[in-house]
Amino acid sequence: MTDTAPRIAVLVPCYKVERHVLDVLARIPQSVWRIYCIDDACPNRSGRLIEEKCADSRVKVLYHESNRGVGGAVKTGYRAARADGCTIAVKIDGDGQMDPELIDRFVAPILAGQCDYTKGNRFYYLEDVEAMPVFRMFGNAALSFLSKLSSGYWSLFDPTNGYTALHLALLDVYPLDKVHDRYFFESDMLFRLNIARAVVKDIPMRALYADERSNLSVTRVFLPFLGNHLRNLGKRLFYSYFLRDFQVASIEIITGPVLLLFGVLYGGYHWWQSAHAEAAAPTGTVVIPALAIILGVQLILSALNFDLRNMPDDPVHPYLPTGEERDGRSGTD
Repeated sequence: MTDTAPRIAVLVPCYKVERHVLDVLARIPQSVWRIYCIDDACPNRSGRLIEEKCADSRVKVLYHESNRGVGGAVKTGYRAARADGCTIAVKIDGDGQMDPELIDRFVAPILAGQCDYTKGNRFYYLEDVEAMPVFRMFGNAALSFLSKLSSGYWSLFDPTNGYTALHLALLDVYPLDKVHDRYFFESDMLFRLNIARAVVKDIPMRALYADERSNLSVTRVFLPFLGNHLRNLGKRLFYSYFLRDFQVASIEIITGPVLLLFGVLYGGYHWWQSAHAEAAAPTGTVVIPALAIILGVQLILSALNFDLRNMPDDPVHPYLPTGEERDGRSGTD
């Protein structure tokens, strides 16, 4: 690798992955410049195992004194990679569920200037979806829809997939400290990336399942995820359609829900009164809420259609300052 070649880093959060992590590290391609293994206060001392058993000179072990979750580990890796002058950071798990040989595939669209961030999609291959338990499939579909709604990336799927690659220049416009530390990390990343107008691309992949067990339970995280997604949706709409810009969709976002709520409450109240009095409601009392509901739904659908067409399509990282420019140097003699 030449000095001018982009430096690719791989981040491997390590928490109870001692059975698989050495094999994962051994399969990381030579195109990777540095490998950061983040021991997230692992009770089984995964970091020490790597230092003792892995002879790869690219590997650097970082330690957390207390457990911060997968998001906290990845953020530590991002900062270390950026400090070492890396260009792109790829995050994979250490439990063997993600094929390290796909790393170059995740990096290529970013290097080609097609996007700022790539993430895996395990639902691309239909035979893999058919083999998935029905409950888990619908749970992931529900989480994916919530993520589309809150992040604004309507074309993406499998938001909890942790196989990702990020152009580290995005850290200049990305509030890394505000990103969720634990299981909501991947979904929160997408929300923050949309606020930064970054382009995100799905990469088809197959998950590798063996004797490892996932710590993510759809039933356990659904309600917390729902609350976080609704919060992010409100923030995204405010930032994108009121703070940064104001368009016809901004008016639709306000008036649509108001008309719909008015129609439902007004119509419901007068329906209850008519039923209680055992008398037919006046025509006007029926028409007013009906029109409000129809118009409200139409305005909401129109705003949704605008949001679908408003996904970022121009990568951000080519326009951000280089390392020399950030340090106050022009990069010329």
